[in-house]
Amino acid sequence: MSLFEQAHQAFLRQHIENRTGERKGRLIRGHQYAEKLVLQNIWWPLFGNFDHLHPEYEVYDWKRKSHFLDFAFITPFGRFGIECDGYQSHVKDMDRERFSYALNRDTFLTGLGWRMIHFSFDDVQQHPEICRTLLQLAIGPYSLRNNPIDKVTRVEKEILHLAWQLGRPIRPKDVSHAWGFDYRTSRKHLQSLTDKGLLSPSSRGQTMRYYEIQESALEQLL
Repeated sequence: MSLFEQAHQAFLRQHIENRTGERKGRLIRGHQYAEKLVLQNIWWPLFGNFDHLHPEYEVYDWKRKSHFLDFAFITPFGRFGIECDGYQSHVKDMDRERFSYALNRDTFLTGLGWRMIHFSFDDVQQHPEICRTLLQLAIGPYSLRNNPIDKVTRVEKEILHLAWQLGRPIRPKDVSHAWGFDYRTSRKHLQSLTDKGLLSPSSRGQTMRYYEIQESALEQLL
């Protein structure tokens, strides 16, 4: 049995044992293949644990009507609702009234401080790398690694934004043009971001050095 399977079974067992009534029944009925795939393909590769994550989490709408989120990620940094939506059940078979309710429910939860995150089942199954990138970007304030990086300065954060907007590897020359730094200072900032794992250097030609933005930098762009 893989490490994920062991952790997943322990995760479900803990929540089932701590619930009663309909909340327990909903978890047993509702956490099926799609929900497990979200954990296996998206959550586990990023976190390596299920800390602060609650499956089939009950929330209420403006009429005190009960509704269960696929997952709730509740931390001191915020509350995140995570849903896996299948095309057949969530779009194709949805009438106008249910469609309106789904939009209003998400808006209501947003007003209560939730950040709602939706993934299609197709992407979870076929393009999990896209889902992982988007989840990193959405959760942002919460560290997704066991060893958090050193603090990023304001200037370095602006350089990351520039690197993202360029759509190509960034050069010391780009930093110098943007902020008026000399070449040595620009290179120093880029090297600092490289040391923190947010950029990766690559040489092109004999003298010019470029820096590629890394996936780990996405959470710093918020």
